[in-house]
Amino acid sequence: MKDYYWEIETERLRLTSWQDTEEDAKGLYSWASNPNVGPNAGWKPHASLEESKKILREMFIPGGDGYAIREKATGEIIGNISLYDDTAREGVRSMELGYALKEECWGKGYMTEAAKALMKYGFEKYDLAIMAIRTSEVNHRSQRVIEKCGFTYEGTLRKAYHIYTGEDRDSRFYSITREEWEKRNEDEK
Repeated sequence: MKDYYWEIETERLRLTSWQDTEEDAKGLYSWASNPNVGPNAGWKPHASLEESKKILREMFIPGGDGYAIREKATGEIIGNISLYDDTAREGVRSMELGYALKEECWGKGYMTEAAKALMKYGFEKYDLAIMAIRTSEVNHRSQRVIEKCGFTYEGTLRKAYHIYTGEDRDSRFYSITREEWEKRNEDEK
């Protein structure tokens, strides 16, 4: 298990550090194995619980700021949300936001709620100058979350993401500066 544990709470959700437990692996597998979830983001659905355990151990836990999204009411893991290095802005205080959500939870505002909470955490903890996010041209649900969170569309980089099928997809790039984020938070109060 990790030697640290973080939790962020929102009205309906708890974002918790991923742990190397059977419960977290099963929670990840429950939605990451759905063929409608991963391919939208360009990754292969998990084929087994063992694959979910491996991804948990090799990607989510060592990465640091990756969180299981849990419904408060049930404790069920319904998704993942992470902050990671923004490779497009070397030398700038910037991180990139990424996420995935269980299909049965789409359209309920959960991801927007989780993203806004992690944006606040990221800007405050890391004193970021800017936060970035990218998605594919085909992932319209993700684009809607990005817009609701106040990110500005920067442009599309053609054939920027090589996905598990061998296809090269275009990526839509977005960002929000610290000043834009602060103003948006003031306006929402």
